This record gives sequence, structure tokens and C-alpha cells, in this order.
Amino acid sequence: MTKKLFVGGVAVGGGAPVSIQSMCNTKTDDVAATVEQIKALTAAGCEIIRVAIPDQAAAEAVDRIKEQIDIPLIADIHFNHKLALEVARRGIDAIRINPGNIGGEENVKAVADICREKKIPIRIGVNGGSLEKELRAKYGGVTAEALVESAMGHVHLLNRFDFDDICISVKCSDVPLTMAAYRLLSQRTDYPLHLGVTEAGTPSMGMVKSAMGIGGLLCLGIGDTLRVTLTADPVEEIYAAKKILKAAGLRKEGVNLISCPTCGRTRIDLIPIAEEVERRLMDCGKNITVAVMGCIVNGPGEASAADIGIAGGDGEGLLFRKGKPLYKVPQDRLVDALMAEIEKL
Repeated sequence: MTKKLFVGGVAVGGGAPVSIQSMCNTKTDDVAATVEQIKALTAAGCEIIRVAIPDQAAAEAVDRIKEQIDIPLIADIHFNHKLALEVARRGIDAIRINPGNIGGEENVKAVADICREKKIPIRIGVNGGSLEKELRAKYGGVTAEALVESAMGHVHLLNRFDFDDICISVKCSDVPLTMAAYRLLSQRTDYPLHLGVTEAGTPSMGMVKSAMGIGGLLCLGIGDTLRVTLTADPVEEIYAAKKILKAAGLRKEGVNLISCPTCGRTRIDLIPIAEEVERRLMDCGKNITVAVMGCIVNGPGEASAADIGIAGGDGEGLLFRKGKPLYKVPQDRLVDALMAEIEKL
């Protein structure tokens, strides 16, 4: 089991539930826009949020943002250690840095000292695209061993300055390489791990890469917090993360929607029905399984564990509960009838 740390009031590691993160794409010094986006992300299920701190104006916005939001705030900082000191003084909940790119060891010590004093955890974020040149040369490119050596080198540097409140990530855009790096890292350390496949792409491909990389690691028992990176509205990252956690069996709350792929037996227009059911259940918080099945073969029998479901007929559907038939409804009233039954549960 990994060590436990706290990002604000959210536990990370040590057996705590895997937490969902995202990152704002607003200008951080535009406080109103940033707060608006954070509130939308919070409503979608985000539990920890990160903002970029590229300059002094962004750093000075941290306390004004924090006083208006309800989830912990992480500062993402590169190159300028003074920005880390500034956000620490302004109440940031955690800092993401690469200790190798904020200057000499005295700069790292200054950041470690203030974070230790204020009990602010540090995430060491190693990225395949910014791996140190000497490690690229040593390993002949970006490899799992190179990523892990980079991360552990930064860990040892912080440890030298008596700092141990650490989370680690070793992300790259190559899924098998990312998985290999995290597996190796999990064998080398018990610090909590932040999972992600960086630069995963647009939702269509990014979701697949993230489900494979993040979901695969979670199924191996690796990972304490995660961010799905998508070239999209950050809210989409939260929905994707929740789906991955559900598929990995790590979250039970909310609706588990199952549906069949349809085949030549299907006599009902099932695909738009399934899409509408998914859309209408998006904000349903009930811990239930709902089945949308194409025919009687894949209906009450194969989906008998569902709390409620439909099985398609010829232009109509049979509603069933726990495998027991309830009644038939014409196709155009099927979704409404299903939603009415869900309301009763």
C-alpha cells in the first residue's frame, strides 16, 4: 500500500479512494472565468483541480480563486521557483513541479522548506517529452527505466532537504511505455502515484488511450489519483475518468448502463434509444444497473442482474426488473416508461 498524503481535505494514497483530477484551460489570472470553470468541473465530479501558474499575475490570483471554490487547488509550475514560493504563501493545497527545471539545488531547498512548513504536498511530474538529455543518452531514448530514474532522482533530491510529502507521475503519450513506467515505479517506491496518459488526444482516441493506460494500471492495483487528458472541454475529462473508475470496479455510485451491440435479431431501433437513455441518466445518482437490450435473447435472461431494463421486440419493448417481465410498451414511449420505472427505484 502506498503512503497517504492530503491535498487539502482529499486523501491520496494509503487505501483512499482513487480521486479524479482535471486542469483548467482558462487564464488563471482571469479569476471569474477560472472559478466558473472549476465550479462546472466540481458539479461534474472533479475532486482536485490544477491551474497553470506561468507568471506572477497567475500566482497572485490563487487566494482569490481558493476562497470561491470547494475543492483543493494545485499549482502547476515550471522553471520559476519563486512562483512556487508565492502560491505557497497564498494557501495553495499542492504544487506540481519538476525539481530538475526550477534552477539549482538552493531553489529546490527553498520550495521544500516552505512546503514542509505549510504542509503542502509536492507532485513530481516527469514527462516523456521533457526527460533529461543525459537520461535519454544513457537509455537510448525515452524508456520506462529512464522515466523512473528521473522521478526517483527528484525524490532523492527532495528527501535530502527533509521533504517526504510526495506524489509521483511518469506520463508519456505512448500507452505501453506509460504502463511499463508506472509498473516499474510501483515496485521501486511506496509514494502515491498520479496516473495519466499525457497528450492522449481528442475524445475519440484519447478516451481509448486513457482507458487502456489508466484503466489497465488501476486493474493491476496501481494508482491513487488520476487525470484523463483530452483535447476538449475539461468537463469531458471528468466524465471519462468516472467511466474508467466504474469499468475498473473502483466506483459503484451512479448508474451502470449496459446495452447490447444489436444483431440481426433486433427489430427495434435500439441505438438511438440507448443513446437517449444514457443522456437522460447522465445526472442520475442512483446506484443501479440499467439494461438496454435488443431482443428477448439478450433481455431478461442475460441481463437478469439489472435492476431495471428493456428488451426490444418488433417496434416495441418489454420492460423487466431483475429478470422478471413487467409489461410491453411501444417504441416511441419506451424511454419514458423506462425512466418512470427508474424513478420508482
